Amino acid sequence: MDPHNSLSREDLLKLLDVYAKNWLAMDGTWFLAVEETYGMDAAIAMDKRAWERFAVAEAQRIMRTFDIPASGGLAALAQAFPYRMYARVNEQEIEWIDAHTLRFRMVKCRVQTTRERKGLAPFPCKEVGMIEFGKFAQTIDPRIQMRCVACPPDPVAHRYCEWEYTLKPAAGNAIENEDGES
Repeated sequence: MDPHNSLSREDLLKLLDVYAKNWLAMDGTWFLAVEETYGMDAAIAMDKRAWERFAVAEAQRIMRTFDIPASGGLAALAQAFPYRMYARVNEQEIEWIDAHTLRFRMVKCRVQTTRERKGLAPFPCKEVGMIEFGKFAQTIDPRIQMRCVACPPDPVAHRYCEWEYTLKPAAGNAIENEDGES
């Protein structure tokens, strides 16, 4: 018998939180193990490779599970964001700037707040975020173009990271860097 079948809705939601926190803890401990063995540069390089794969798999799984249409534009991206594992452990928000632009913000980030609590500098996650958030969006719709508004090591203010998405013409599908260059 599957013990999940007998759980109440409240307990299932608690279990989702446990799973999300465990997933994030596994990501963090994996990263620390690589960093301790091979150094920060190698750990970031491996993290980028892992996120390049995971972001695609996560987006595809979310799209299948919640019937989010492929090439559904920014509306599909906005629909998918709340189903990411991060959504269970971080406070995030989406703001529509206009009909063709949305911004995604990580208002509270468990990784960064844990580092703050321990007196550590913010984790410089921009390089990894460019790949993670870009691959996730382009898996939803290859026409989506992403620009980093801010992400550590950038200073944080009312958010830990912020990403801007626009729907570009069908030709080409480059992801912009923080300076707007492809």
